[in-house]
Amino acid sequence: MTKGPHIKIIVAGGGTGGHIFPAIAIANAVKSKDPKAEILFVGAKGKMEMEKVPKEGYQIIGLDIVGFERKSLFKNLALPWKLFRSFMHARKILKEFQPDVVIGVGGYASFPVLYMAQWAGIPTLLQEQNSYAGRSNRILGKKAAAICVAYDDMHRFFPQDKIIITGNPVRGTISTNQRTQSESKHFFQLDETKKTIFAFGGSLGARSINETLAEQFQLLIEQGYQVLWQTGTPFFEKAKNAVKGFERQVKVMEFIREMDYAYAAADCIIARAGASSIAELCIVGKPVLFVPFPFASEDHQTHNAMALVNKKAAWMLKDHEIKVNLIPRVLQLLQDPTTMLELSQNIQSYAVTNADQQIAQTIFNIRKK
Repeated sequence: MTKGPHIKIIVAGGGTGGHIFPAIAIANAVKSKDPKAEILFVGAKGKMEMEKVPKEGYQIIGLDIVGFERKSLFKNLALPWKLFRSFMHARKILKEFQPDVVIGVGGYASFPVLYMAQWAGIPTLLQEQNSYAGRSNRILGKKAAAICVAYDDMHRFFPQDKIIITGNPVRGTISTNQRTQSESKHFFQLDETKKTIFAFGGSLGARSINETLAEQFQLLIEQGYQVLWQTGTPFFEKAKNAVKGFERQVKVMEFIREMDYAYAAADCIIARAGASSIAELCIVGKPVLFVPFPFASEDHQTHNAMALVNKKAAWMLKDHEIKVNLIPRVLQLLQDPTTMLELSQNIQSYAVTNADQQIAQTIFNIRKK
């Protein structure tokens, strides 16, 4: 393959904001080093990357691919055919675009594109976000040129000589956040004198967190606190109905694009333990109560959270305990300023603000080789 004067890369993956936002951060970092770089995203049809990526100014192609459906085996009948078609489509994209390097960020589209790139002899880079690598990345890691990780001990899953500890990329608005708590509370029309709990379950929401808050948020209001609540689309209308009459104390939002304001407004945060969220929360440096999604592949969210819990940098609550213990634990934390300060200082010590630039430099290094 003949290399041109400007780098050409494909970024494959998506499915959730936890994959999409780091992918965009990497693309932006590549552009900062080579403004004329050609960057193509490949995602999965019907997933949120097909909407989010073009809004950031990048072209994206969708593969007709889905994951294995555990709840309905009948829905998996078409899976082998869709997998075959996605591999053939990926090969066509690679042949036409002729990338110098292919980057995989996780999600349905990542595996077929990187697998076909490796089969064609195109260098690949894995961006493994979690502390426990999934099966697909473990397979791809054997032939990857480099594997950028955020946690120690990843040699359990990948060849040691290919591992580069970079941390996970975050949105630029988070890594350079200069928002004050006062202006951020004002932005959401919150009371500047009250402590604020910010609850979110990632870009798609979290059912257990949403259902518990809908039933029990008044216990927080009674103690003088207020809530900023990102529900995700599926639960938005239910949440709005649940808080009728309490709209001044509970701000319900379907999706928050201005996460820099949301983090700055918070005194305490309730969140899932996706790798992208954790990377941002380390930078934010606020006390966090993690509720890992129990059905994440390889239970990686629990592994992610425990990496911080074991270092006294966060609290964790198991999903099946949430109905009984979420509100008591949040109140316990908010009423213990010493622990709040300890968690805040400890989690911030793991912040990495330049992961996107480190990964971009690795991409250019691969190309030179």
